[in-house]
Amino acid sequence: MSQKILVVDDEQAILDAIAYTLRGDGFEVDVARSGEDALDSAANGAYDVVVLDVMLPGVSGVEVCRRLRAESDVPIVLLTARDAEVDRVVGLDAGADDYVTKPFSMPELLSRVRAILRRRALDRDAARQRLQVGGLTLDLARHGVDVDGRSVRITPSELKLLALLARQPERVFTRRELMEHLWESDYVGDERACDTHIANLRRKIEPDPASPTRIVSVRGVGYKLAAV
Repeated sequence: MSQKILVVDDEQAILDAIAYTLRGDGFEVDVARSGEDALDSAANGAYDVVVLDVMLPGVSGVEVCRRLRAESDVPIVLLTARDAEVDRVVGLDAGADDYVTKPFSMPELLSRVRAILRRRALDRDAARQRLQVGGLTLDLARHGVDVDGRSVRITPSELKLLALLARQPERVFTRRELMEHLWESDYVGDERACDTHIANLRRKIEPDPASPTRIVSVRGVGYKLAAV
């Protein structure tokens, strides 16, 4: 059975080009041109990936992302304008897994989609693993994280990064290493996306996100997970 992708964009030329490329690679593709249509499609169909433009008429792409994430862990790739950094940050904060800036090449977008699907397959294969670092417990079978006995909700990308850090506590990972692991690819795009994922994780697992003690920054290098 082919994997199913929902593509959402209000520009018909872009919508057609993305759908043509994905179908040519063997994917089943549905399309939507508004936020409302995207939410209706998502409610009625099981998708493996959603490719979602930020700038949509009516319900915005970020709001669509937020609503989808509240109900599902379907991977979401945002399409954003090159100069719209705030959209990328807000989108990742709303639960998106990655973003591609316009104008983009179809091979780049296809590479991101394939990477997400590979990661999902690997995550399913590793679904029985359970990791414990200090007061932090990761249960990959249920996509769950407990912090000092309290359950917290995190996105698939956040879990992917946290699991890497948790498998080697106290080891310092560079931003590039973290993003390469996240996308299973040497092409990592904007490494600053790593900082956004880390900031989101800190808000969820740190006693005081402004003074993190679990995910520690190592100046000029990257991040490590401390056993506290």
